[in-house]
Amino acid sequence: MAEQQPAPGPAGVVPPARTALVTGATRGIGRAVALGLARAGLDVALLARDAGRLAEVAAEVRALGRAAVALPCDVTDARAVASAVRRAEAPVAEGGLGSVDLLVNNAGRIDAEVPLWAADPDEWWSVLETNVRGPFLLARNVVPGMLARGGGRVVDLNSGSGSHDNADASAYNLSKTALMRLGAGLHLAGHDRGLRVLELAPGVVRTDMTGAMRAHEGRTDWTPVERTVDLVTAFAAGELDGCSGWFVRASHDTPESLAALAARAEAPAARRLRVQPAAGDDPLAEVLTGR
Repeated sequence: MAEQQPAPGPAGVVPPARTALVTGATRGIGRAVALGLARAGLDVALLARDAGRLAEVAAEVRALGRAAVALPCDVTDARAVASAVRRAEAPVAEGGLGSVDLLVNNAGRIDAEVPLWAADPDEWWSVLETNVRGPFLLARNVVPGMLARGGGRVVDLNSGSGSHDNADASAYNLSKTALMRLGAGLHLAGHDRGLRVLELAPGVVRTDMTGAMRAHEGRTDWTPVERTVDLVTAFAAGELDGCSGWFVRASHDTPESLAALAARAEAPAARRLRVQPAAGDDPLAEVLTGR
């Protein structure tokens, strides 16, 4: 139950996380990640809108022998987020965790599965606020403390929709692409100061959201949520710091495969968004992929 994460060690090594803040922590992937981190020995701050469900998950964390802080909060509310982070980082004696070493931006939602011209404008913008403004506000309030302590880690729960074009649910697709850019920017701005960032797509996990989607009607090959938990806990432990700035996918990647891949990675923009050249002789080929 740490008050403060020590400064990076030799060669910029960031110590394993001892505390975490997980958004959208009451259901589905967020709950599974929060409990997985607790099992891995981390104290966890839990953020979501439903105070009753937060209390239930907090009790589960405490039953695993770890400290839990319940933070009822709407991730799109700037004042509420700032207050929640202050509570999470409050001294242990005051009911906080003392620090947030790992931020997991999991809270998210999807819009109707229709083409852009059929989308409801208010719903469309609300999805952008939850999926982009939310992670922005959390990072804006959590990262300065990480940097002051010499480093920390951020995981954004992203999606294959962030890296591939889709005809429907344009707000969700746009938000996940934007989230990937937010993560890449954090990596570039903070890496030399000990900040490590991972964009993690969980695959198609069976949740309330995916279960209600037309795109997944009749699906039987769901990605086990444990694969996402394994990646987050490995990142928290510092095992995947060589993948900072990367987009990873739990349906295909494992901690072991990613560590091996990072050890031999050569591409200047490994696992990052880039516009692809149209052909081998495209005059923009080097410009598009070389940095």
